[in-house]
Amino acid sequence: MQHGPSAGFLSRRQELAETGVFLLLIMPSMALSFLAVGQGRLPFSLAAVATVLRDVGLVALILLLLSRGRQTVAAIGWVRRGAGREIAWGIVLSAPVLVGMSALAAALRSAGLSGPRSSASGLLPAPTPGEVLLAVALVAVVAVAEETIFRGYLILRFASVLRSRPWAVVLSSAVFSVGHGYEGGAGVLTVGTTGLVFAVVYLWRRSLLAPIVMHFSVDLVGIVLVPLLPR
Repeated sequence: MQHGPSAGFLSRRQELAETGVFLLLIMPSMALSFLAVGQGRLPFSLAAVATVLRDVGLVALILLLLSRGRQTVAAIGWVRRGAGREIAWGIVLSAPVLVGMSALAAALRSAGLSGPRSSASGLLPAPTPGEVLLAVALVAVVAVAEETIFRGYLILRFASVLRSRPWAVVLSSAVFSVGHGYEGGAGVLTVGTTGLVFAVVYLWRRSLLAPIVMHFSVDLVGIVLVPLLPR
């Protein structure tokens, strides 16, 4: 996986401009999404379809920007080598990540940080076959798209612009947490920390496959499986 100026034909100034434009496109939509959906202003089905369309559009934009800079998808971690091994790593690491997230969120709430808003229940599907299938499709698209955006593309660009991979990881994780404001302070910090974990695994494995599997597992449990449990 290539990073920085050697990864393509864009100058540092061009990369800074491209990254700025991309952030201007995603940050307002992320902020508005958690304000509208988190306050229960959209039904789950509409929110899910809107999220899928937005994420697919952003991935398409990333592919266009990579093409413009004469970069391949390998530059953002989309590689086919050892796919089975990377998926296995993702499955193995999913359980400790889920346990760690739950423990961290509980500790932060115990420390006085706010939890999810009660109106955020609108983000969860109703226990009907149609909405459950839609939720699974949403989780799959979000896992692929968000890892492509926040781990693949943003780490690549931030590392080139900032000349620092650690700061690129921190900044991309902070941006990742912005759209989860409806989960309260504890949720935002938990999501940001989880983003850091995904980023470390991504840089370690040099592939997006393991983080995608981990992301899918986390969202599948939180969005699809837990709401189906009897209360």
